[in-house]
Amino acid sequence: MSALNLAYQNLYELAAQVGIALRTRSRTLAIAESCTGGWIAKVITDVPGSSGWFDRGFVTYSNAAKTDLLGVQSATIAQHGAVSAEVVTEMAAGALERSPADFVIAVSGIAGPEGGTQEKPVGTVYLAWALRGDPVQTEIRQFPGNRDAVRLEAVAAALQGVLDVFARQ
Repeated sequence: MSALNLAYQNLYELAAQVGIALRTRSRTLAIAESCTGGWIAKVITDVPGSSGWFDRGFVTYSNAAKTDLLGVQSATIAQHGAVSAEVVTEMAAGALERSPADFVIAVSGIAGPEGGTQEKPVGTVYLAWALRGDPVQTEIRQFPGNRDAVRLEAVAAALQGVLDVFARQ
């Protein structure tokens, strides 16, 4: 099995585990994606039966899309940058407000090869998880590798984060 096929199989298995975790808790999921460009939603919808627990995905790659579709404040983006804990927090809150889902994943990052700075180098990814009625949980991660590697790791971290949130309950 090639490295790419193995990586995809791992993502598929994570997505299936997320589905089991959501289904057994009678929860539904929505996603607000930026740097992953819909990859999380793609992996989730590859799982048969995901329509029973996956509600919708917002691919908000541009700042305008984050503002228009999720209600992220322009001032938040201007002050903290699109790749920040503050923005993924607002992305998660916006996805909850704009969907009936019980649980949300939000992701924004710098996949490269350009766009990084000394403060936020390529590979910087902010993730957020929000269960309706609970505070948004955020995390910053630094993933090595090229654009595909960063995005793949961001998808895996986003899915694993759902399982981690439920494990802490």
